[in-house]
Amino acid sequence: MTMYNELVIPSIGLGTLRLCGEDCVSIIKKALELGYRHIDTAPVYHNHQDIRQGIANFDRQKLIITSKYLPEQGNLENACDLALRELGLDYLDLYLIHWPDRSQPMAEILWNMEKLRSQGKIRQFGVSNYTIRHLRDMLQLGISIPYNQVEFHPYLYQKNLLDFCLNHCIQLIAYRPLGKGEMLNNPLLKQIGDKYSKTVAQIILRWIFQKNIPTIVKTNSKEHLEENLAIFDFTLKDEDMLLLDGLNCDKRFCITRWADFDY
Repeated sequence: MTMYNELVIPSIGLGTLRLCGEDCVSIIKKALELGYRHIDTAPVYHNHQDIRQGIANFDRQKLIITSKYLPEQGNLENACDLALRELGLDYLDLYLIHWPDRSQPMAEILWNMEKLRSQGKIRQFGVSNYTIRHLRDMLQLGISIPYNQVEFHPYLYQKNLLDFCLNHCIQLIAYRPLGKGEMLNNPLLKQIGDKYSKTVAQIILRWIFQKNIPTIVKTNSKEHLEENLAIFDFTLKDEDMLLLDGLNCDKRFCITRWADFDY
């Protein structure tokens, strides 16, 4: 687990992109039974109310619930209130700006995040999909950014971003750590997996874990839920960590209309 500003982020969390309806409710309940405690969602996932059912009757104090603010939503407090109503919660543990939209008053939005925290509606805030330049723009305005959730895996080893965040007390959180499954067929990763008697997915998740980055993993399979948690009984050797580092080819699997990754 990673602790930053008194908020403990579990090393492995459950992503819920494209999980809706009974499938979403069922997988969340299974995840909680297995020991998952971090659930990540967003308004564009259209599953707040499904997550509400999935976490119903579970000890709220043991959960970390992350949702996100869309710059196009307008008023930040209203957007947060809507998320809380849909999720059936009194507060969010982590509230992220889902992506940087430089046509919006991003600094004002982040200052207002502090207001939400002072009101007790969120425990912590952060951003998602921010580049070094986005972060530097905010830091130069005197705005601290505790968290930045980004795509991070061996094919997109964002070392410069990681180093920048470490130097500025920003905790990276990895999403889409397995890409879209393309890495699962990588011969080198299979070879390393065989060496440790682990799956390729477990090798990747362990690589991220050893970089002290909490991870959000999406699955709709109980088998994969269990697989994702079975990464704490081995350690990748330094030479294998370097081999995974060397797989970087700056390949993104998250390419959308709002992408501002060249900034």
